[in-house]
Amino acid sequence: MGKRIISQRRGRGTHTYRAPSHHFKADIQHPSARELQGTVVRLLHDPARTSPIAEVRLSTGKSLYTLAPEGLQVGARLAWGSEVPLESGNTLSLSQIPEGTSMFNVELYPGDGGRFARAGGTHALLVSHEGSRAAVQLPSKVIRWLDGRCRATLGVVAGGGRLEKPLLKAGNAYYKANAKARKWPRVRGIAGNPVDHPFGGGRHQHTGKPKTVGRGAPPGRKVGSIAARRTGRK
Repeated sequence: MGKRIISQRRGRGTHTYRAPSHHFKADIQHPSARELQGTVVRLLHDPARTSPIAEVRLSTGKSLYTLAPEGLQVGARLAWGSEVPLESGNTLSLSQIPEGTSMFNVELYPGDGGRFARAGGTHALLVSHEGSRAAVQLPSKVIRWLDGRCRATLGVVAGGGRLEKPLLKAGNAYYKANAKARKWPRVRGIAGNPVDHPFGGGRHQHTGKPKTVGRGAPPGRKVGSIAARRTGRK
């Protein structure tokens, strides 16, 4: 019998592949209350994210954490609700945001806290309104129709340009992956031994078997093009 391949090990969820909980400083979600105001008291680095986060002291005396938009500074005022100005960092419903506005942390369903455009330097674009729905262009350029009651924060997520600086050495790549519990370096399956991967072994680096496998293949064989509708060049 061979060993477990990497996809099987990751599925077991051991500490090697589990993201360390102490790296997550806060759960970033839109507050459940619809009408709030607060002041930014400090900006923080979150090792589990690609963008900084802001601690906001609310008018109620409580604090919450939110993703920091570009240009945010300590002392800025942020607001959540329906009667708030159209300024970067404020959160409104999609039905109240003008077309062509950049936004982030967009909800998929009303009240879910935000799902789309949360990585550093990303933003979604509100394309159009149609009745109670709104067309939103996601960072992947895919356009989704969402409920107009879904909320989003105006602006662009801070932390953009992080990929422009080269890593320069393998150690930097290791610690970048380690912060998010990603196994690095990743050895190609074709370069492994037969006990490590279905594509391993042989006198040359070749798969030695079809790359396309069925949806019901066992976990140790489920590598390559899984349940592919088609293969080859178009």
